[in-house]
Amino acid sequence: MSVGDFNHAPVLHAEVIAALAIRPDGYYVDGTYGRGGHSHSILECLGENGRLIVMDKDPEAIQSAQQAFADDPRVTIIHDDFANMSEQLLALQLAENIDGVLLDLGVSSPQLDDASRGFSFQRNGPLDMRMNPAQGESAAEWLSHADEKEISRVLWEYGEERFSRRIAKKIVETRELQSIDDTASLSALISSCIPQRGQRKHPATRSFQAIRIHINQELERIGRLLESIFEVLAVGGRLLVISFHSLEDRLVKRFFKLQTSKPKVPRGLPIRESELVSNIRLKIIGKAIKAGAEELSVNPRARSAVLRIVERTV
Repeated sequence: MSVGDFNHAPVLHAEVIAALAIRPDGYYVDGTYGRGGHSHSILECLGENGRLIVMDKDPEAIQSAQQAFADDPRVTIIHDDFANMSEQLLALQLAENIDGVLLDLGVSSPQLDDASRGFSFQRNGPLDMRMNPAQGESAAEWLSHADEKEISRVLWEYGEERFSRRIAKKIVETRELQSIDDTASLSALISSCIPQRGQRKHPATRSFQAIRIHINQELERIGRLLESIFEVLAVGGRLLVISFHSLEDRLVKRFFKLQTSKPKVPRGLPIRESELVSNIRLKIIGKAIKAGAEELSVNPRARSAVLRIVERTV
């Protein structure tokens, strides 16, 4: 399937462009290019001295970026994980020179809609789930050897799946008789383990999310980027993060709070709060933003999106 076969509506598009406060001569990074909905609008705001760096670990996303921007000298295309952003910018001599970074986390609509990628239980396809199919092991490969305890842990920690133990046990029993190598087989297996009464979501939703997060080490990648963000942003530069589930958002929110809070006075020590060295390096810009009714009417997948924005102060 070609990269042109998908139409992708970027989530919280207007809010992202407004929050980036784009300067014509500024330097910006789209760390999760996808199909470039946000990137195209950023580029429209840049002058001839502005610069846009687009990153994605998905080779199909990079192919899309090359088709769109190959002839634009303002655009640098990097096929890499956003977790490696600081290293890539150092190589470009752009460390601590970036005016805005955007991360649109999770799986993109084109990835979900392409059955061959194995992200969705809505269409049958090979059980892959890798953001970059050329790296690491697929979901099918992991499920073929992971022990019951590990599978249960992943389903519980990353999917908050109440029936994680039951599902893990069924996976181990089933693979002794037949391979689990397509999305329909895994979806049916999971569904057989979960009572149907009172279910508002598809029974496989939490487990597919959990396995995808584990296969792609998504939370670890977010953590690496956040810890290195001061090697990326210029003073006054902004970081925008769109998350789609509570695990991502909790990680981002906790980091933002840590970096925007004054140190606490140790109990019992004869020291004033004003005498402590401040560790505040970011400030939060506005409240968390969610999609409005108008956007949800045309893009239901935006219903769980949360946009958080911070600005580097020192």
